[in-house]
Amino acid sequence: MSKLIEKAEKFVFDLFKNELDSSYLYHNYTHTERVLRSLREIIENTDVSKEDAEILELAALLHDTGYTKVRDGHEEESVKIATAFLKENKASDELIEAVSTCIMSTKFKNPPETELGKIIRDADSSHFGKKYFAEASEFLRKELELQGIKTYSPSEWRDENIKVLTKKHEFYTDYALKNWQKQKEDNLAKLIKSKRKQKQKLKKEEMKAKYKAQYKNESPERGIQTFYRVALRNHIKLSDIADTKANILLSVNAIIISLVLANLISKLDTNPYLIYPTAIFTLSCVISMVLSIIATRPNVTSGEFTKEDVANKDVNLTFFGNFHKMELKEYEWAVSELLKDKNYVYSSLTKDLYFLGKVLERKYRILRITYTIFMIGMIISVISFGVALKRNGTDIEDVLPEEPPLSSQQITPKQDNGHYPVFRL
Repeated sequence: MSKLIEKAEKFVFDLFKNELDSSYLYHNYTHTERVLRSLREIIENTDVSKEDAEILELAALLHDTGYTKVRDGHEEESVKIATAFLKENKASDELIEAVSTCIMSTKFKNPPETELGKIIRDADSSHFGKKYFAEASEFLRKELELQGIKTYSPSEWRDENIKVLTKKHEFYTDYALKNWQKQKEDNLAKLIKSKRKQKQKLKKEEMKAKYKAQYKNESPERGIQTFYRVALRNHIKLSDIADTKANILLSVNAIIISLVLANLISKLDTNPYLIYPTAIFTLSCVISMVLSIIATRPNVTSGEFTKEDVANKDVNLTFFGNFHKMELKEYEWAVSELLKDKNYVYSSLTKDLYFLGKVLERKYRILRITYTIFMIGMIISVISFGVALKRNGTDIEDVLPEEPPLSSQQITPKQDNGHYPVFRL
């Protein structure tokens, strides 16, 4: 390696480190090293003179230095920077001209015209024929995005790469065609395969969305399932409400009866006029409790069915009361038969819904009677107590608390200044 190339390496490294913007993720010193490495690979396997090899290596090192100034037209700036560097290091005019020509050959839009131009062009675009193509390509996409030039989506960038590999790029040297062309084709095949998979995936998703929308619009299945789901949920919720109402009545009446037994019953001997109001009060509470119990009392059916019942679709397998006494195998068989016939499933759900409605009707009918009896009983009881108290009155002893009897010492009269007797209570 000549001293001039060593100086060029140090010069380019320092230049990129100090002056190149950090948004250049692709066109940086790493890219320059890759180009130089690929160039030396071609030189080693091609009949290139020592002088031409030096020209090519200098061009490879200096070809992207113009990015420290501008992006568009960086090749011309690279020529200026290379010329100034080579003149400073006493390079001949012929060398400067040759290096400048090679740098301009890296301009991607125009095909190279010289043999050295073909070599440097292949080295500059060697990543198309390398295994690290995808990584380098992604760095270039991100660089364009960071610099605000253009933002590509992954699919758009893939299409752009396919376009470049198929229409815009080609290798010119024999070495590149023999050793890098195959990897380039493999890279292109991967891109095409990825694009095909993406197309198939999008097509599949579109078809899925189309059939899903069609299924929603045209098929009544979803509406039917929603109907059964909502109806059954509402019935179960209403049943819970009815049970809660019955439990409230049971609790309230139990408390009332406990208070009656503890307080009123013991007063009936001395207050006989309270017998009828108390009886009405207690009877209404007892009737309310009984009706509440009847409303919530479960009714369990036989819990058995036969194969004929399943075959004739006469048994509702969704209700536990129809199968709780059957063996597991028999029930599994019956359910499997049920699931084979969609109409049988809907028929069972319909029966379940119907009988839940019948149970609800019975609960709410009894509860309505219960609440009516409880309300009327409370009203009549209060009126009866009022009438009884008004007719019979109340003794002061029944109202005021009892006091202990006075002792003889407490009522002994004494003279107060010899005039009036007073009682010392």
